[in-house]
Amino acid sequence: MKKKTISVLSAVMLFGSILAGCGTSADKPAAPAGEGKAAEGGLKPEKQLVVAGNGATVEQLMKDEIFKKFNEKYPDVKLTYVSGVSTEIVAKAKAQKASPQMDVTIVEGGEQEAGRVEGLWDTLNDKDIPSMKKVPDELKVKDNTGVAVNFTPMGISYNEAMLKEKNLPVPTSWNDLARPEMKGNLTLSEISSNFGRSTLIMLAYANGGNEKNMDAGFAKMKTIAGYMPTFAKSAAQLQQNLQNKSAAYATWTMARSLVQKDAGLDLKFVVPKEGANLVPNVATIIKGAKNPNAAKLFIEFLLSDDVQKMYASKLYYNPVTNVKLPDDTAKLLEFDRSKVVKFDLEAVGTKTPEWIDRFNKEIAPHVGK
Repeated sequence: MKKKTISVLSAVMLFGSILAGCGTSADKPAAPAGEGKAAEGGLKPEKQLVVAGNGATVEQLMKDEIFKKFNEKYPDVKLTYVSGVSTEIVAKAKAQKASPQMDVTIVEGGEQEAGRVEGLWDTLNDKDIPSMKKVPDELKVKDNTGVAVNFTPMGISYNEAMLKEKNLPVPTSWNDLARPEMKGNLTLSEISSNFGRSTLIMLAYANGGNEKNMDAGFAKMKTIAGYMPTFAKSAAQLQQNLQNKSAAYATWTMARSLVQKDAGLDLKFVVPKEGANLVPNVATIIKGAKNPNAAKLFIEFLLSDDVQKMYASKLYYNPVTNVKLPDDTAKLLEFDRSKVVKFDLEAVGTKTPEWIDRFNKEIAPHVGK
């Protein structure tokens, strides 16, 4: 089957640089943005902003650096962070639909699409968020209900030292996950997680299917389930299984793999020969948000050079704008973009509940057997 690819993602490098900031009056110093006057685009931020996103290293970067830099520009805005996995955040936004308690969410692309179908997100425009224009078309969000702020490819991570010690194969295909040698050496997450869901879809692609024809993916996953004592509930559990060496292989993103090096675990990462999807992190504004101006200014700030460089150097996410990275960081983030498989996110968002039900009935009973 012919894959849909987005090798032209490299066109991101053709986009323009960040817009220059506004000048100040020659007669008197300007008040800090947000103090008694409108900021960029005529927006005057409200006094607070609630942002929801992933926990762990993402939360740490947000609180320790991104929030502080935003407050240097908008000192009157009180920032609050709500951490959780993307599925939890979308569920919370849905539960609060009548009276939103969050303003901005930063969730993975599949979950953002699920929220779009539920009508949770406001429509964004480049008048209020000018840097939206710098995000390449290949990463555009349907109906402008969000904007990608970074991305990273999916693939397979492995502990090279363990592979040599146990004479295990270096993975080159998604189908390698179903090889008998994987038994007792593999950790995967449930398909309610993007990592597990993407693996299932790519197993379908590797065997002639796609997100609209998942039988082959489920067949392979049924075999794989017998190789593991359980499916991981979270990325933290995947990380723990790799760090304590109860597993030599995992399927997740390149960013997650690279972060492990900073924690003392040197993993290798491969995009299998059949390709892999990109995982964008998408910023949205919740429909009916109490602080819409601050939300728009915050998303514009996430697309600034400073924050794009932070995402790349601290968390190993690829930037979505044409920002110059240090050579060593740029080299770390390189991957074969001709292998990128573009999922139909609308189909994924619609089908995920059905897949989870099927997983629970057909796959879960075979765990460890």
